[in-house]
Parts: sequence; structure tokens; C-alpha cells
Amino acid sequence: MKRVPIIAGNWKLNLTEEESIKLVREIHYNLPFSGEVEVIIAPTLLNLSSIAKHLKKSYIAVSAQNMYFEDKGAFTGECSGKFIKEAGADYVIIGHSERRQFFFETDEIINKKIKAAFRNNLIPIFCIGETLKERESGEVETKIEQQVLNGLIGIKQEEIQKLIIAYEPVWAIGTGTTASPEQVENVHKMIRDLLFTKYGELAEYTRIIYGGSVKSSNSKELLSLPNIDGALVGGASLKAEDFINIILNAGGSKLC
Repeated sequence: MKRVPIIAGNWKLNLTEEESIKLVREIHYNLPFSGEVEVIIAPTLLNLSSIAKHLKKSYIAVSAQNMYFEDKGAFTGECSGKFIKEAGADYVIIGHSERRQFFFETDEIINKKIKAAFRNNLIPIFCIGETLKERESGEVETKIEQQVLNGLIGIKQEEIQKLIIAYEPVWAIGTGTTASPEQVENVHKMIRDLLFTKYGELAEYTRIIYGGSVKSSNSKELLSLPNIDGALVGGASLKAEDFINIILNAGGSKLC
């Protein structure tokens, strides 16, 4: 089956509101139509509402970078899926390696967040990936299987069709080092096989995207691989020209 490719830009802790609006204008002005590519950007939380309003009639969808697993309560500093949805987002990134590493998020916490996302009509972009030490120790398959299966405990069949999985090898995020096409395809195939074992043919609907120093210069080869359905882009999503070129390499429309 044909899965619509996704190009998602994770802006992390970058860009003021003014800078964010300027960037989305540049993207939309220089690429008014994305072709058969689903485009998502994830601004900082405080800019989520204003950017969502700005993009309401465009082809660019909006994602939060994180969320809490409770909908409300005495959780100082957190933001729930309910408020993220109200702000205008349709997606949320969950389990990014920086959340796992710096904020000590476990598979159990990530599973709760995925359930909370679906409960609030948000589509989770569920991130997984191994460290360099785990890859060098031959633990890639074990680690990926653990993260996938633990993260998807209790996730229903109708939900798996909407879920987006982002494979991001930790050793390739923000380092300039990209996993080889063979390494990426092997892990993506492994993930799809795990989904097939758990959910059967519905696994064919789940889009599995790659993140890890994705640039306009390497995206075309990566995005041509059979089990890669798009990219979660970090630094390159902060530059309109680079981000547009990645969209085009995923099968986007021609520049006007």
C-alpha cells in the first residue's frame, strides 16, 4: 500500500514568536503546495497557539514537542494533551531521545503519554532509538523491540493506523553523523515486522519516519528506501530552503 510521506520539523528550544512566523511564511511562500507530502512543524510550546492560528489555512500542520500524561491537576509546569489540542495542534512528539536522556522518561511514562495523546485526539509521533554503546554492543534489535513493545502496551488496532513512529539513533541526533541507508532500512524493516507480529496487516498503515542529522543533501537517498515514510528533521528545519528541499526530496510539488 502507499503511505503518504511525512516531513516534520522539530524546532526544539529555538525561535521567538516573530522568528517562527517569519520562518513559516518563508516556507509557505516559497512552496505554496507540498504535493503528496504531509508537512508538520513543532514550535516551542509558548508559540504553539499563535503559529497554529497563522497556519490554519495552510498545508502545514502543527505539533507539540512534548506533553504530560494527565489531562489536568496539580502538576506545576506541565501541559496536557487537552490544552495542546485546544491550542491548535494535531500532533505531539513523544519519547524523543532528549526527553529520555535529560528528563529521564521511561518506556512506562512514554506509554502513558501515547495513550493520553490518543485520548485527546492527538496523533503521537513516537520516537525510539539506540545509543552508540548499544549499537556497538550488538543490542540494537533488543533495544528497539523493548522500546516499541513497551511503548505500545494497550494501544488499540484502530490507533496503530494513525500512529507515527520516528526511528532516531541517538548517536546521529545533532551530531552531523547520519546512519547509513542500509542501517536505517534494516531498523525500519525490523520495526514494521514487530508491528506486523502485534497488529497484523494494520502494520502496513503505520508510517515509520527517520530522524538523525537529516539534511537536504542526504534526504533524497534516505527517503527513497522502501520502509522509510519520511523524516523528523532537527536543525535543517530551522532554514526554509533546507526544509523545502527535504519536502521536495520526499515527493513534494515543484517550486513555484
